[in-house]
Amino acid sequence: MKKKLVVLTGAGISAESGIKTFRDGDGLWEGHDVMDVASPEGWHRNPELVLDFYNQRRRQLKEVKPNSGHRELAQLQIHYDVHIITQNVDDLHERAGSKKVLHLHGELLKVRSTKNPKFILEWEGDLNLGDTDSFNNQLRPNIVWFGESVPAFDEALTITESADYFAVIGTSLQVYPAAGLIAFVPPHVPVFYIDPKPIQIPDLRNTLETFPLVASEGVLQLKNRLLAEFQ
Repeated sequence: MKKKLVVLTGAGISAESGIKTFRDGDGLWEGHDVMDVASPEGWHRNPELVLDFYNQRRRQLKEVKPNSGHRELAQLQIHYDVHIITQNVDDLHERAGSKKVLHLHGELLKVRSTKNPKFILEWEGDLNLGDTDSFNNQLRPNIVWFGESVPAFDEALTITESADYFAVIGTSLQVYPAAGLIAFVPPHVPVFYIDPKPIQIPDLRNTLETFPLVASEGVLQLKNRLLAEFQ
């Protein structure tokens, strides 16, 4: 039976494909205050702005490709049972070939009803005011905005608690509850941390190996490190 490698990924791994992040800058996401485009208040204040913002992100997603970090993680599936828990809303892990991907913060290529969170549709084009579910309720991006609950967190917790190895890649570990997952890694499980600006992880009970590198370079080193078991 393959050992389980659980990987928590953040914006850093997608940034190398050309998808911008706001956490490394001044709180702006593609020129917008994040609370204007990623909060229920922003949606109620100006839904057209929010829809246009995500329409542009959806178009941008079609123009970028998975990078070597995404691809190397997918290749690790040959030897490991790889479960990716991502804070990213893009589909680059899937396009690189990863089979088990859990999106904590939603998915850009899906929309949902404003009245029924379980009514979710695949959606690759633009979403506009007037696009509704079968009960005439407006559709919205299937994104977990600031202040909203994270429906996938319980599943992420279960996956984390059964890890044989746990890796953190390209995330500042500042966004909760995602950042809190590391506290649920079993104490005997080694943790690998890949980030060009790694932070101190307080109260970590696990053996920690840090790779102060961009995601693509760090994942390659992690891959070599893990595959050494098979040599």
